[in-house]
Amino acid sequence: MLPYIAEFLGTLLLILLGDGVVANVTLNKSGMKGAGPIQITFAWGLAVMLPAFIFGVASGAHFNPALTIALAVDGTFAWKMVPGYILAQMAGAFVGAVLVYAMFKDQFDSTESAATKLGVFSTSPSIPNYKRNLLSEIIGTFVLGFAIKGIEQVPGIASGVEKLLVFGIIVSIGMSLGGLTGYAINPARDIEPRIVHAILPIKGKGSSNFKYAPVVICGPIIGAVLAVLVYGAIPWA
Repeated sequence: MLPYIAEFLGTLLLILLGDGVVANVTLNKSGMKGAGPIQITFAWGLAVMLPAFIFGVASGAHFNPALTIALAVDGTFAWKMVPGYILAQMAGAFVGAVLVYAMFKDQFDSTESAATKLGVFSTSPSIPNYKRNLLSEIIGTFVLGFAIKGIEQVPGIASGVEKLLVFGIIVSIGMSLGGLTGYAINPARDIEPRIVHAILPIKGKGSSNFKYAPVVICGPIIGAVLAVLVYGAIPWA
């Protein structure tokens, strides 16, 4: 039971901090409005790192259905645990997004732009082109998965340092590729908050753009699975 609880709480914290920084920086009447994409990118890296430190021992700190599936594909995670992990991740992301809205409701009410409100919860492409948007999510998640697996190649790494490296991976992907699609690289990070956006009575919220959902579901899963397959095909030893 503990691994599932850890995945739920870890993903909740991930979304609370990740969506929270977007709200903090983009919504009207927030004290940090206008801080910009650098703060958002670094904060998302921290949003992954902090729950990884807390829950890494308990669950392996996936917090991402694409990584969970990919690790099952390469045999380092049991398939029987995949459904429970994904359910826990989705539930945690949902609750995290609800909490962000509860905290920032006054700022949501003070913001006129429907796109800005949706952007707190979910990603969107700077130029809608679903084929290239899908490619961006595939490549971004490939880098994530391949780099995480690649930490195994660091000899004698001290316990806990790998979490700092994951922070660096997330920030690097965001700084280099994030301007294309907002780098979901995690279906739970996007879909559940998008559902929250759809069902909550957010003033002037506009469309939740579910037609974009296949990009943020399929892209990360394809990218993560390709990453572990390519990693496993390399004769490291």
